Amino acid sequence: MSDRRVGTVSRGIRCPIIRKGDDLSEIVTDSVLGAAEAEGFEIRDRDVISITESIVARAQGNYCSVQDIAEDVKAKLGGGTVGVIFPILSRNRFAICLRGIAMGCKKIVLMLSYPSDEVGNELVSLDKLDDAGVNPYSDVLTLEKYRELFGVNKHEFTGVDYVDYYGQLIRESGAEVEIIFANRPKEILKYTDTVLTCDIHTRKRTKRILLDAGAKTVCGLDDIMNAPIDGSGYNENYGLLGSNKSTEDTVKLFPQNAQPLVEDIREKILAATGKKVEVMVYGDGAFKDPQGKIWELADPVVSPAHTAGLVGTPNELKLKYLADNDYKHLSGDELKAAISESIRSKDADLVGNMASQGTTPRQLTDLIGSLCDLTSGSGDKGTPVVLVQGYFDNYTND
Repeated sequence: MSDRRVGTVSRGIRCPIIRKGDDLSEIVTDSVLGAAEAEGFEIRDRDVISITESIVARAQGNYCSVQDIAEDVKAKLGGGTVGVIFPILSRNRFAICLRGIAMGCKKIVLMLSYPSDEVGNELVSLDKLDDAGVNPYSDVLTLEKYRELFGVNKHEFTGVDYVDYYGQLIRESGAEVEIIFANRPKEILKYTDTVLTCDIHTRKRTKRILLDAGAKTVCGLDDIMNAPIDGSGYNENYGLLGSNKSTEDTVKLFPQNAQPLVEDIREKILAATGKKVEVMVYGDGAFKDPQGKIWELADPVVSPAHTAGLVGTPNELKLKYLADNDYKHLSGDELKAAISESIRSKDADLVGNMASQGTTPRQLTDLIGSLCDLTSGSGDKGTPVVLVQGYFDNYTND
């Protein structure tokens, strides 16, 4: 048998446009098997079939309207003055939610984190902060002071002045607005004791700080639309977190329980091919753009549903460490044989082993989800399913 020359392969799988009520399990299975036949590759054990959360939610019909959001916000936060704190700066992710939030309030005190939002969208550069002598960890800025010090700062990629955009959006939705800039959650309590915290990955800490500081009512985005409003969609675990704009008046929510879907696809592939694959649903990858400094993960998790074989982290040896240290005296076939034997006999848990340093200690679903997000893209590629092959192979696999 000749040496294998290819490791991990990631393939975008073209699918039909998905609509509410479609049998997604059948469509995904047929699309993967059809691609394998058309392109001449075989499905193997431990291949990973990954499905974008968007088509899962679409097939589920998991949508709500801005009016649904308004009703839920009013019911849970009272409809008066509400502090809306730490939102991300995004037309797709947050602006439409803000419309619904504003429709459910009399006044919003909008508290923006600075110099950037949670995922790295910049309101003002660090250099400008330094020049102004502003300490973002302690200083609270009014809108007037922000404009005086920093003027208008448009987003590098979108060209939007989000401070002005969010303020106008709130007013157009029928609420008064006051904008401040601060990074300590309890600063909002100087303005109101009713708070909607919109951060994603730090939300539990923010809620705790606010409640400990005497806030009367605290909700997160995960508490809004976590149950249906007049038959709307919802997400019991994440509410509005992970949502995206669908139309000017509707929001696509993060998919509801998708575990049965991934298990069903796994069984369909097994029945058709005899191969035991892994299946996952994925949203945003978890990586940072070095140019814009934006951390991609605006979803609450990378993967809301996956089969059991995707639980855990990689357990890998660093080949260059072995080559440069343990086997620095070897070369050619001897080096290959020694490294191969090290891999075959490696411990089941390499935590703390120097030979594993530099490998990526992240969840498998986060790593594979990031690969799939980059493969499928977010635009017009038409490949909402990604097949990853060879991910669990190593240097010893032929």
